[in-house]
Amino acid sequence: MLADIGEDEISEFAQAGFYIALRVGFAFPVEEINNLPDAWVSHYTKQRYMIFDPVIRWVYSHTGTTRWSELALDDPKGVLKQAQVFGLRYGIAVSHFDGNQQGQRSYGIFTRSDREFTDLETKFLYAFVQRRHQETAPPTNLTNAELSALRMVKDGMRLKQIAHEIDISEGAVKQRLKNAKLKLEANTSTQAAAIASQFGLI
Repeated sequence: MLADIGEDEISEFAQAGFYIALRVGFAFPVEEINNLPDAWVSHYTKQRYMIFDPVIRWVYSHTGTTRWSELALDDPKGVLKQAQVFGLRYGIAVSHFDGNQQGQRSYGIFTRSDREFTDLETKFLYAFVQRRHQETAPPTNLTNAELSALRMVKDGMRLKQIAHEIDISEGAVKQRLKNAKLKLEANTSTQAAAIASQFGLI
């Protein structure tokens, strides 16, 4: 199955490096995998290329796939030409958005030094990003009461304060937070609140 591809296979396809951002909302991804060359990441960051990068502009305004060589967007800083100096000569961008209410999209940037990506490789890589987007979807089984408790944890309130605020026992608050931690696969209430916030749930 196309979607069964793993990160090891991605490294074989994208032998010059890759970057994957999963469920990017307002600012940060829920998860990211950065396997681009350190020297390129350092140069790219120091030059603040992200706002000028035609690949980044494409992934935020399109869905599907495109080869770098097919991009019709301006590259005023010559980002793609400079990437070649670091061995990133050929690349594809993939972008996936499923219409979710949080407005979160996932994308991947994959590079090679020797040749263009084949159509089949492009399909494999898009399938991987699409699958990981689905796997990192926020849980839909959190109750309003659990989300309310997490929101108060995020705001820095202590257990006793939360119980007083919503007029329930501390034991009831603990149970709501325990349920939320299980559903979000978090170890602490603070971590659960952070995950829920990343997902745009609170």
